[in-house]
Amino acid sequence: MDLRNYTDAKNRRTALEQALKITLPAIGSFSLSEDFASHHNCENMVGAVQIPLGIAGPLDFSDDKKHTVYIPLATTEGALVASVNRGIKAVTLSGGASVTSHRAGISRAPVFVVTNGKAANVFIDWIETNQKLLNQIAQETSTHLKLISIKTWHSGRNVFVRCSYDTQDAMGMNMATIATEKMVSFITKETGVVCASVSGNMCGDKKANMLNVIEGRGIQTWADVELSPEIIKDVLKTTVPQFVETAHRKLDIGSRMSGTIGANAHAANVLAAIFLATGQDMAHVGEASTVMTEVEQGKNGVYVSVYIPDLPVGTVGGGTALETQQECLKIMGITGATEGENVKFFAHCIAGVVLAGEISLLAALSAGHLSSAHQKLARGTS
Repeated sequence: MDLRNYTDAKNRRTALEQALKITLPAIGSFSLSEDFASHHNCENMVGAVQIPLGIAGPLDFSDDKKHTVYIPLATTEGALVASVNRGIKAVTLSGGASVTSHRAGISRAPVFVVTNGKAANVFIDWIETNQKLLNQIAQETSTHLKLISIKTWHSGRNVFVRCSYDTQDAMGMNMATIATEKMVSFITKETGVVCASVSGNMCGDKKANMLNVIEGRGIQTWADVELSPEIIKDVLKTTVPQFVETAHRKLDIGSRMSGTIGANAHAANVLAAIFLATGQDMAHVGEASTVMTEVEQGKNGVYVSVYIPDLPVGTVGGGTALETQQECLKIMGITGATEGENVKFFAHCIAGVVLAGEISLLAALSAGHLSSAHQKLARGTS
């Protein structure tokens, strides 16, 4: 049975049901536009999978333009939304999350094949000399794209050319690929050097890697807050010494012992939930989860920070255009297209909620409440 022979989701689903001798009534019940989704997001579409959606918040920020936001989280893990909500309460009562960001740009890194090391140096010199021209070629592919940087690495007969782009509100992976392909064609025509692959893995796309931690990818984002002893006791139900010790042994020693890229409590948990709710590319959780969480005891309580070096997200294009994902973005106050301000705000929201999630889990672990919380919320009380 070739499902490509069927013209719509209903007919494909019926054929699948008959072939497998099962019924799929829930998968066949959905509100999104089948015509749009089947032409833009999913081939051989037969229906939709529903994920429970919860709301955490309101989360306050302590920047100059103080704002409050509710965060949509799509998850099947009981206790996650409740835990994040508790962390948000602690952050908000502490004056809100302080968040900053830097656009590192979405990257694409083709690999070229040269004859030897000397030829590699000649080729790299040509790339560096012609960066202005290559920038012009890239920008011809989209008015919403700008080449930020070109960096090169060489090993043996391989030269990797990492191109990073500002793609405004879009995550921009497709835009980056199209622009890079046009540059590659020009480079090969001018130099005679052949490209083996438009993606040579030095872009770090959808893989946890140290290059993206060092160089940054998408939007590098930082969030921090200082928690008072009273909030740690009353809201988080633990003590300053317990919280700090747990963070040290788990984040510092445990991460080092396991060889983890990044050092965090469960950043991927929160990232996956907000990515799913808002139509992000879920595979990017693999690289975005290299989060650095730091905890320091001070005179007035505990300072907690998260650094997300690699956050490839967008507020237009891809899965963000689906109806339910659009509604989730609207919950956060994000609508339409801007020149990058919406995606910057979105990244700040993500950093703030990741910070809250880290705080709450570390508190639960330090107080020994992790198992009891899951027993109560994930399994029910019966």
